[in-house]
Amino acid sequence: MDQQNVVVDALPYFDKGYGESGMQEANALLTEEMRRYRPTKNYLENFPSLAGPISTKFETELVRTEFDRLANRLPMELMSMKRYELPPPPSAKMGDLRSWQEAIENAHAQLEHQLTRINNLELMSEYGSTAWKSYNEELERILRKQEKDLLEMRRKVQEINWQRKQEQMVAGETLTQLEEEWVSLVGKNYEIEQAILDLEQELDVSAHPSLSEDAKEP
Repeated sequence: MDQQNVVVDALPYFDKGYGESGMQEANALLTEEMRRYRPTKNYLENFPSLAGPISTKFETELVRTEFDRLANRLPMELMSMKRYELPPPPSAKMGDLRSWQEAIENAHAQLEHQLTRINNLELMSEYGSTAWKSYNEELERILRKQEKDLLEMRRKVQEINWQRKQEQMVAGETLTQLEEEWVSLVGKNYEIEQAILDLEQELDVSAHPSLSEDAKEP
């Protein structure tokens, strides 16, 4: 249906609400619909377009795995710290050169990791506070902008509601006036019709006086 052809005949700011009969009729319609439609726990299965693509659109393998864990009530896996350990070669490979080389390479990797952490801590100690202040200032600027936009949006909404209320009140008063005029015109038309009937009867009597005399005789 073309949106421009939709006629809205409700005036919520002017209408006085439904009477008792209207409320009973509305409740009867709701009761009938509730009787015909009884959703179950998995009611979305009746809507494939909702139950299918939308619910799985953003699922990844990691998300599905997490959903399965929650469904099975399994505890969350703890973060493994094994990669940060410095184990020596097993006792059976104490004399194996390759095992010691792997242990030394692991120690070098752990050392580089710790050096990187130290560098990051030093950078954070020197520049972290300034960076956080700048970040917080940016967040405050965004917040002020959002609050300003929110106030402007609320003002526009209030203005639209006020304008709509005024238009509906004017339309309601116009409809009431037109309805009163219609009732008055219907009454006047009825009076005119009665006057015409009376005149027609008088004309008939004037045109046929004998009929009038006969009507007067007992």
